[in-house]
Amino acid sequence: MGNADFECPHRVAIPPSKPLFKSLQSSFKETLFPDDPFRQFKNQPLAKKFILGLQYFVPILEWAPRYTFEFFKADLIAGITIASLAVPQGISYANLANLPPILGLYSSFVPPLVYAMLGSSRDLAVGTVAVASLLISSLLGKEVSPYENPTLYLQLAFTATFFAGIFQALLGILRLGFIVDFLSHATILGFMGGAATVVCLQQLKGILGLIHFTHETDIVSVMRAVFGQKHQWRWESAVLGCCFLSFLLLTKYFSKRKPTFFWINAMAPLTSVILGSLLVFLTHAEKHGVQVIGHLKKGINPLSVSELAFGSPYLSSAIKTGIITGIIGLAEGVAVGRSFATFKNYHIDGNKEMIAFGMMNIAGSCTSCYLTAGPFSRTAVNFNAGCKTAVSNIVMATAVMITLLFLTPLFHYTPLVVLSSIIIAAMLGIIDYEAAIHLWNIDKFDFVVCMGAYIGVVFFSVEVGLVVAVTLSLLRVLLFVARPRTFALGNIPNSMAYRSIDQYPIANNVPGVLILQIDAPIYFANSNYLRERIQRWIYEEEEKLKSSGQTSLQYIILDLSAVGSIDTSGISMLEEVKKNSDSKGLKLVLANPRSEVIKKLDKSKFIENIGQEWIYLTVAEAVAACNFMLHTCKPNPAAIELQGRENMV
Repeated sequence: MGNADFECPHRVAIPPSKPLFKSLQSSFKETLFPDDPFRQFKNQPLAKKFILGLQYFVPILEWAPRYTFEFFKADLIAGITIASLAVPQGISYANLANLPPILGLYSSFVPPLVYAMLGSSRDLAVGTVAVASLLISSLLGKEVSPYENPTLYLQLAFTATFFAGIFQALLGILRLGFIVDFLSHATILGFMGGAATVVCLQQLKGILGLIHFTHETDIVSVMRAVFGQKHQWRWESAVLGCCFLSFLLLTKYFSKRKPTFFWINAMAPLTSVILGSLLVFLTHAEKHGVQVIGHLKKGINPLSVSELAFGSPYLSSAIKTGIITGIIGLAEGVAVGRSFATFKNYHIDGNKEMIAFGMMNIAGSCTSCYLTAGPFSRTAVNFNAGCKTAVSNIVMATAVMITLLFLTPLFHYTPLVVLSSIIIAAMLGIIDYEAAIHLWNIDKFDFVVCMGAYIGVVFFSVEVGLVVAVTLSLLRVLLFVARPRTFALGNIPNSMAYRSIDQYPIANNVPGVLILQIDAPIYFANSNYLRERIQRWIYEEEEKLKSSGQTSLQYIILDLSAVGSIDTSGISMLEEVKKNSDSKGLKLVLANPRSEVIKKLDKSKFIENIGQEWIYLTVAEAVAACNFMLHTCKPNPAAIELQGRENMV
């Protein structure tokens, strides 16, 4: 390809067109099946395909035959360790969600068993999470008071958990997990930090022994509720809370300094519960303003299928709560699972995780559990305890079952202030200010997204914070799509490489040639911007050459190597750029158009319009052709046409 005197060594090939069905099939597979999960079924007999299918959807069937006694010993220790954390955390988080404390134990029994069968992570420890508990309390508490109508509130919590499970499972089955990816790392960091701050502030109710408290979650309402009831502060409760909080923070600090003693931090919550219960029992502190849990019903999870409030007038609120908590639970759980999987160099399937989370929450909603996910604190303890497989979740569930059957009366005297201390100690670890500083140093916009989510949660509400965070993240995506970057390229000395002049100041401009690289697909959303930006590049280059007295601009080379696709608006933009270039006596040249782009340019007749001899495989070949035309004193075809029009005038 080339003109009469310059022969380009390579020709840009136009890929053969595919049948419509085949093209749609390929696009569908690329979008929803990037990991090609069906490759293991190829060329397998029907019986083998059936077995592989069962192992795919129920991963425990795949790894259980290889399970060893050595693995069991490690999982047994890890399971008992996380059970010691699950019991006090479960009670604490249920209390945070304004649900009966026993539900926290129920939620650490059935869901871990379901996850152990369906989950793909070896390290994730399943249980209730603080942020989801706060969301349930915040969203449902606005519709139904958990104190005035506890039965309906409980039914709505089960219903919200059911719809969270349905939503999570559908995302996994339909392989729509990329929806969760719209919650960026910065979004989750700010949202979780804000929610943790709110949770800590709300625990002042338990620390100070207050009975009545606000249902609002913003910092102003919480502070007003705290300082508006100074006459009701109980010093006994405050002293007890500060002592246990100090103990928990000290054990956490010590475990960080000495990782081999991780179990000290893991056992600290249960130790606090035992010591607090003994202290209250021996001193009768419950008669002096220290509130206790009270009676916990013995026995394993009762069925709650009949409690699902599908006919309730508040069903829409339950669905909204379920979807929001489901997304947050997925985002946290999948992120935590992937983080720990990288340490052991194995891969977890995000879609399998979504199905596992969905099924365990559907099962949980029918067995008196509320929303569960994969909390970081419990998973970190499980990892540090040396777990090998998801059997550690089964061991934890067994330990919780024993607690439910025989040990619940022992928690009667557990002070609520200890639960508040456990929650505060856990939440302080979620407020990651170092990560926020890291965002500021690397990407200012990510920092703005993070702080937007944080401020929205802390000063307004959890919903506002979530909306602000998602809106800012989507705004960034739209900005990337609508305002793609364009770069002027220059030649790296002593090479055939052409790179951004901003990135490589040593790169040299090519006299008479402006080389521009478009760094994104060209769509209707950015076509007008790109047209105007290219025209500005041309204008600025002409002005610069004119002021410096250098060779006038003759050629515009567009490097399309980063343009993965183009639509009809983008093709119209290229046509307009060509017309504008022709009107100025400039010749438009294309370099390295990708497969989808060249195919559409061919079908739209743009190749005929620009001339196939002006489309090159690389920027270097395009520059060589332009230099040949310039150095042989051959006039630019566009300039000839422009001169002819001027002569006619």
